[in-house]
Amino acid sequence: MNTASAPLVLYHCLDARSFRPLWALEELGLPYELRVLPFPPRYAARHYLEENPLGTIPLFVHGAVRMTESAGICQYLAALNDPGGLDVQPTEAAYGAYLNWLHMSDATLTFPQTLVLRYRYFETPERRQPQVAEDYAKWFLARLRAVDAALANDPQHLCAGRFTAADIAVSYALQLACQIGLDSEFPERVQRYWAGLQTRPGFLRAKQSQAAAAQAQGVKAPSPLQA
Repeated sequence: MNTASAPLVLYHCLDARSFRPLWALEELGLPYELRVLPFPPRYAARHYLEENPLGTIPLFVHGAVRMTESAGICQYLAALNDPGGLDVQPTEAAYGAYLNWLHMSDATLTFPQTLVLRYRYFETPERRQPQVAEDYAKWFLARLRAVDAALANDPQHLCAGRFTAADIAVSYALQLACQIGLDSEFPERVQRYWAGLQTRPGFLRAKQSQAAAAQAQGVKAPSPLQA
């Protein structure tokens, strides 16, 4: 099926991993439909399981294409719509680094934070594991040294000397770290990098888009995390 004229649909929870492709859509200036769900949708919006049996966010639909990995969706959008810009081409020297950052963004940087979330906040009090949460918080902060080292060469971009989908993918891990109180331990270069990313027009438009869609669709922002 030719997807060229097919609509772009993104299922999203406020400030969840689906913020990555939402930001990419705004950076690319593409028209899209944003369907906001309460978090977690597998419990709070059971009908969503008919669309995505895993119940996870995001789900991106483009004609016959259905994707659930947030960094992969960013790569897909960038490759189709901005090769050599938001995307890094195989002919570029930074191509390997670009792919590595895309995969590292979730496998190395976001994953340990999900365990902090679960065992510090989401489990019932009797099932919380403070030591597990502490260990995985330290794991994340240790892995963040790779980001700090990359920024020594270019304080504004992770690779290719320009803003790419890798910056979007990795910066979500920084956004999540802020939500769970780990940002106070960011290295100085990482703090400056993250502060700069939050001033990008595409980032600000994505924030505004999710807020407007949530209000229009009657989805309330999740309650602040409580220790």
